[in-house]
Amino acid sequence: MAVDVDKEREFRDTVSVENKALRLNLNENIYGTFAEIGAGQETVRNFFRAKNPSGTIAKTLSAYDKDFSDAIYGIGENKRYVTEARLKNMLAYETGLIEQRITRNRHPNKLFFSYANTVATIDFAKKYKGHGWLGIRFQTKPKEDYSEIIIHVQLHENNAAKQQISLGILGVNLIYGAYYFHDDPVHLVNRLYDHLNSHKIEIDMINFTGPAFKDVDNRLMSLHLVKTGKTDAVMFAPDGNNVLPADLLYKKNILTLRGSFRPVTKVNLNMFEQSLELFKKENKVDEERILAIFEITLFNLKNEGEIDEKDFLDRADLLCSLGQTVMISNFQEYYKVVEYFSSFTRERMGLTMGVSTFIEVFKEEYYNHLSGGILEAFGKLFFKSLKIYLQPQKNAKTGEIITSENLEVEPRMKELYRFFKDNGRVVDIEGYDPHILEINSRKVFEMIREGQPGWENAVAEDTARLIKEYNMFRKKE
Repeated sequence: MAVDVDKEREFRDTVSVENKALRLNLNENIYGTFAEIGAGQETVRNFFRAKNPSGTIAKTLSAYDKDFSDAIYGIGENKRYVTEARLKNMLAYETGLIEQRITRNRHPNKLFFSYANTVATIDFAKKYKGHGWLGIRFQTKPKEDYSEIIIHVQLHENNAAKQQISLGILGVNLIYGAYYFHDDPVHLVNRLYDHLNSHKIEIDMINFTGPAFKDVDNRLMSLHLVKTGKTDAVMFAPDGNNVLPADLLYKKNILTLRGSFRPVTKVNLNMFEQSLELFKKENKVDEERILAIFEITLFNLKNEGEIDEKDFLDRADLLCSLGQTVMISNFQEYYKVVEYFSSFTRERMGLTMGVSTFIEVFKEEYYNHLSGGILEAFGKLFFKSLKIYLQPQKNAKTGEIITSENLEVEPRMKELYRFFKDNGRVVDIEGYDPHILEINSRKVFEMIREGQPGWENAVAEDTARLIKEYNMFRKKE
């Protein structure tokens, strides 16, 4: 077997957990507190095991009892403890305390930090795998405002003790990265997995804030998590901030529109608006609990070669300006999207797509990796009465409008298609604007890229204004 030189070098350059803790302990200026609840004191244990722990540890705390935890950090909303809000309360309280108790007169050069986690490991019945929040508030210069890194993790190991060990390793990697890699956040994220892998711990959300990260766009950090296989999907809200998918998707009725959105055209908006109205009328769909998601797959981002970060941010900015929630995923097949959502909600779901995309879904070649082939995939795709809302397509040559009634799938798939069609799983969007069916998003993109006039008619007025104002999608000089 050939040796992967890059991997060998990375292995040699990976500092052991013990040596990371030791280097921090021997730095006379790095000094802080550890507050760990829910999974023992796994992170700080690594610092105690290394030499000179008193050089780094001001205090360690495990407020395991809920009443003690409430007395220290306050009562959380709905009495929940494994939340981002609880973690932030812990970090704010502990950094405030160290500032009160360690005087600057005696320690003018100290770089204070507070590390905290609040975690639920796998339960005894192994019904819930476990998850948790980890974070650090820290200074890179004495007396400066604190910077912060907040992480959410899913725990995949099937044993609580193993999960605790992995959490301890991740905690050390986080503290070490905050101090030694804060000037390179992408490298910092990569080093979080030193001595770990995504089969043990999955980081599905990360946010950087504060003076050390003033130039960091957290959406790019989310993209990096997906691009490097650390998680399958990330989400951010209309304000552009990363959000935890589990929190956003929980018990929601979900309507998803997938696309390249390069840019968002009137066709996209019309599809979305019309399918949303149809979705609201579905049985057992609570209008108050509908979450609409515009999804961009990594496959779409890579379609034009190496991922262009500005191009990605341009798409994200346009979608957020329209008030939309955005998901970036590693799911090329639609059934994987449905499987993912189904892990967070049992409510009704809908997918919005155009005729050409729908025909592609019925190609058997995409499901050769499944033992059950396309039948297995469709069993997952049409989970829980899922419906597909179909945007008609205009045949460029004949002018014919193609709908679910006259579209053509592969001959072997006709009976399968008819089964889902006859059972009401495929619904035509009838309130479409016939004047926009000729809009071709690739042509619109090329016109913008080349600086050609006339593309403005294919997008919303505010979208056109933003594209011009921020010089989006233009060819690099």
